[in-house]
Amino acid sequence: MIRVGIVGYGYWGPNIARNFERVEGCRVVRICDSNPDALERVRKSLPGIDTSTELSAVVKAPDIDAVAIVTPVSTHFELARQALENGKHVFVEKPFTSNSDQALRLIEIAERKNLKLMIDHTFLFTGAVRKIKQLVEEGVLGKLYYYDSTRVNLGLFQHDVNVIWDLAPHDISIMNYVIGQKPEAVVATGGNHVCEHEYVAYVTIYFPDNVIAHVNVNWLSPVKVRTTLLGGEKKMVVWNDLDADEKVKVYDKGVEIGNRLGVYDLLVSYRSGDMWSPKLDPTEALKLETQEFIDCIQYGTKPLNDGWAGYTVVQMLEAADKSLKNRGGLIYM
Repeated sequence: MIRVGIVGYGYWGPNIARNFERVEGCRVVRICDSNPDALERVRKSLPGIDTSTELSAVVKAPDIDAVAIVTPVSTHFELARQALENGKHVFVEKPFTSNSDQALRLIEIAERKNLKLMIDHTFLFTGAVRKIKQLVEEGVLGKLYYYDSTRVNLGLFQHDVNVIWDLAPHDISIMNYVIGQKPEAVVATGGNHVCEHEYVAYVTIYFPDNVIAHVNVNWLSPVKVRTTLLGGEKKMVVWNDLDADEKVKVYDKGVEIGNRLGVYDLLVSYRSGDMWSPKLDPTEALKLETQEFIDCIQYGTKPLNDGWAGYTVVQMLEAADKSLKNRGGLIYM
């Protein structure tokens, strides 16, 4: 039985606690939060779980094997460091850390102590993303050309990070997983007219083999949009995460380029075939993710979204920040 302690019971904490409670071979022992009102919510919704305002009651407790950190990113490094140094496996909310140096230090501690370190990139465990990954790996799309994602809505404005650090980790972790290659360069532009941090941003990422990716994130949109497009040589994919019935659609559409003599040097022919929507695993992504974390501890396996995956995402976020400050300058990874 893996005994879990949770630090932070704000917006995302209740979801983390609920799913760890459902995992076979796991028991949530204690939840820590500095806010007494948050702990009162714990006592009402999870009456059998101990609560504390003291961090040491989780990160140093001998009756806890693993710690889930669900707090603002500025606190991740110190909380995770204390947990790891005290021999606890660690599950950290995204983004991993405030900078890549902190991420490397946590990875080093975890590897030295043979502890599991997992970053909460929940979307990697959705049926939609796993199906898209399968389509890419099986060559259904052919050679991948582009990845284009839009993640916009009205709010929630964050006080400690810009919109890229808040929303883009979802899309960056997904594209890294689906494309399966290390990015080469990043370009980012954005605006901060209404607050200290950028609330709207456009990030372009260059991958090997001429694959280009683009992410649009925005806290100030009149509508909520969660749409991703993937274009390949053979097929194209549309993933609309707000579509309840057909989240992923595969289109047999594309172009074929040829050369001919005469009036045109370049001949473009368009292909328009069928559309189909594959069946997706409906299991809640966070349930699968928390189960994998516990399984990795029990069986000594490597998490899909381990510290190194989180480190790469933080590197890309840092590169985007540098590009923002340089008004869209190209930053090499």
